[in-house]
Amino acid sequence: MWLEQHEVGPGRNFTYIVADRKGGEGVVIDPSYGIAPVLHSIDAQHLKVHHILNTHSHSDHWAGNAEVRKLTGAKVVAHRSALLGQDLSVGDGDRLDWGPLSIEVRHTPGHTADSVLYIFEGHVATGDTLFVDGCGRVDLPGSDPRAMFTSLLTTVVRLDDALVVLPGHNYGRTPTSTIGREKRENDTLKPRTLEEFLPYIVV
Repeated sequence: MWLEQHEVGPGRNFTYIVADRKGGEGVVIDPSYGIAPVLHSIDAQHLKVHHILNTHSHSDHWAGNAEVRKLTGAKVVAHRSALLGQDLSVGDGDRLDWGPLSIEVRHTPGHTADSVLYIFEGHVATGDTLFVDGCGRVDLPGSDPRAMFTSLLTTVVRLDDALVVLPGHNYGRTPTSTIGREKRENDTLKPRTLEEFLPYIVV
């Protein structure tokens, strides 16, 4: 597998290019604003990008969709509740098998109702569900602190500790982490009851 992480846009967003190999076939995850470096890399590596994966419907995670699509003809993938005009709608537990690249979908509502994780080849793209050292906000329109409790403390904590975390923003001490490290060091994953979690997470 070949992977590139690009920090783009004013919000320190991460956009990812994932392919089976250099010069091979793959996907782009969360094309944000300021997508030019990503487009340049796709062109320079002669990659065939067949899908765009959006982790959720906030515009800083899909603003570059049209430009990637124009360059590559890629189809857009998002959760079935997203209103992105996606070509392929996915739900919890779905598996996307594209040649040697196999991607599993986990629905993790909370930051938005349509938030998902994409798990592939020892990595997990977490969007704004999980950051390095934190998690996405739950005080925005469409956010749900109770759903985030379940997503973090039921779904995320049960993931394989060895998975490399690919967050949606560069907000942590390091640009990537692992699920194991986040379970040990990320305070948002500390075991709590719902009654303890809500006052903590809603600021």
